[in-house]
Amino acid sequence: MVDFKRSILMPVLVILVCLGIDYVVPEIFNPYLQTLIAYSGINIILAVSLNLVNGFTGQFSIGHAGFMAAGAYMSAFLTMTFPHWAGPIVGLNFFFNTIAGGLLAAAAGFAVGLPSLRLKGDYLAIVTLGFGEIIRVVLLNIEAVGGARGMYGIHHSASIFWTGFWVFICCFTVTRLMNSTHGRAFLSVREDEIAAESMGVDTTKYKVRAFVISSFFAGVAGSIFAHYLCYLNPSSFAFMKSIDVVVMVVLGGMGSISGSFVAAIIITLLPEALRPLQEITTIDFRMVIYSLTLIVLMLTKPQGLFGELEISDLFRKYVKRHS
Repeated sequence: MVDFKRSILMPVLVILVCLGIDYVVPEIFNPYLQTLIAYSGINIILAVSLNLVNGFTGQFSIGHAGFMAAGAYMSAFLTMTFPHWAGPIVGLNFFFNTIAGGLLAAAAGFAVGLPSLRLKGDYLAIVTLGFGEIIRVVLLNIEAVGGARGMYGIHHSASIFWTGFWVFICCFTVTRLMNSTHGRAFLSVREDEIAAESMGVDTTKYKVRAFVISSFFAGVAGSIFAHYLCYLNPSSFAFMKSIDVVVMVVLGGMGSISGSFVAAIIITLLPEALRPLQEITTIDFRMVIYSLTLIVLMLTKPQGLFGELEISDLFRKYVKRHS
């Protein structure tokens, strides 16, 4: 009974906190800063979900933007075609449309993952890269979703509340998953796939499972992106978007949820923080400084900001050191 109350208490507290933030943020921050907060949340979901594949399972996917696109377009299409299919409440429709977008992305992840995850390393990266480009080119040629013109007029259903809610769901799911027997199987695949197979672990099944879960949350992030920006274009999901997410995972630490969380915020805010420099120098040095910063961080911290540790691990080390 106590465990049941604890399991219910956490989601309720998170929902209340997200509602409070959703009420306070518009009162404190201007629309520009609100957009940065929303984009940070979207990137957190993308980075944490990709870390499940690249960090915890030891695979190398660079097609995450393709799954994000699948979820974004599916959710936006449902919103514009069937605006009230789940009832008159806008938030409820957005929630179910986001689930639908995530499920389509998960199905795409399963379709790609089942045949390709028998591959390893660079070969898997090439397959996922090809899939991401296929999705983008297909969307460019489908007039039902706007084609090259893009999809506009999408209802602004996403908010800071929904962004925070899905950030929690993603981080909570991956954390609980990695603390379960499934998580141990993922780690065994990463450490030594041959040894894992010899111990009876179905490595292909667990790799596909990680890929599907990761793809689902990429689709969720795409849905939030679509309903916050209110416009979609295939160019938003190009190869460089996938690279950005990979950079977040590597910078934060392969196998660290906290690292992905922090790195996603840094990667989102750093280019914008450097924007005033362009006004002072009249030359856009932002991307040069941005790139140099990443190079310096990776030279000084090759394992990423957190390595394989979480914030709780660092806190325990700090307390032990000063006790």
